[in-house]
Amino acid sequence: MARTMVVLVGDDRDQCEKLKTMSQGMGCNVHIFAPTEWAKALHDPSTRQRLMGEIPALSTGMNPLGGEGAKILQFPQASTGGDDGGKVRTINELESIAIENAIHEFGGNLTEAAKALGIGRATLYRKVKQYNIDPSSARKKRAA
Repeated sequence: MARTMVVLVGDDRDQCEKLKTMSQGMGCNVHIFAPTEWAKALHDPSTRQRLMGEIPALSTGMNPLGGEGAKILQFPQASTGGDDGGKVRTINELESIAIENAIHEFGGNLTEAAKALGIGRATLYRKVKQYNIDPSSARKKRAA
């Protein structure tokens, strides 16, 4: 049977220990990291493998959770050159790209795209308007 994993990142060791005790009482695996340890752990393949080994569905970033679960969409990666000249993208640009990718992934179905992005449907509608994204192009591709 699968167990829930909790990763705590914080400076306050007392609070982390309290949360660890509470989480373990509920049957969770708990990993505690200081912010500097967490930054190092993210770049350490063995630590990532150890953490991701407990949740194999998330290790690939694109597999569905279970048979009928939500689909995990990979966040757009920064370009390593090419047409943007190595420019670092802003959060708004990355968010816009993620929203466009989700809408195209689900054939223009904004409700499913919002679920995959982990945001509410109204929030997605607002952001589509904010970034001038046209979901009808994804619907036309789906119909074709």
